[in-house]
Amino acid sequence: MPIKWSALEVAEAMDEVEELASKAEPFLADAEARVRKATGITNLPEYMSYRFRRLIYTIEYRQNIGTSIASIRESIPKGVIEAERQAGRQQSLGLDTKPCQAVQHDDFAEWLEQQMNK
Repeated sequence: MPIKWSALEVAEAMDEVEELASKAEPFLADAEARVRKATGITNLPEYMSYRFRRLIYTIEYRQNIGTSIASIRESIPKGVIEAERQAGRQQSLGLDTKPCQAVQHDDFAEWLEQQMNK
């Protein structure tokens, strides 16, 4: 049964997400280190410590990005991506196409030209 969505587009989107996530990783690791350091602030109340721990957990959760991307890729039916790539490589139909140009001058074209020259 053919799918109605583009598996190739999904795969390419996941490639882009994976690339962006890998670029963000050093910044997120630095943010996590800074939050961990902030937990050592003297006389920090417990409610603030809790918020810091929650933030650390949220930043650590980034490690699931790769798992989520893999899950999406595994959900794409086998062979569909390659089939879409092959379909994109089909030969042209050999139709002769020429650019379209308006040959008749009318009032609208004249008005439009005046507006553009203002």
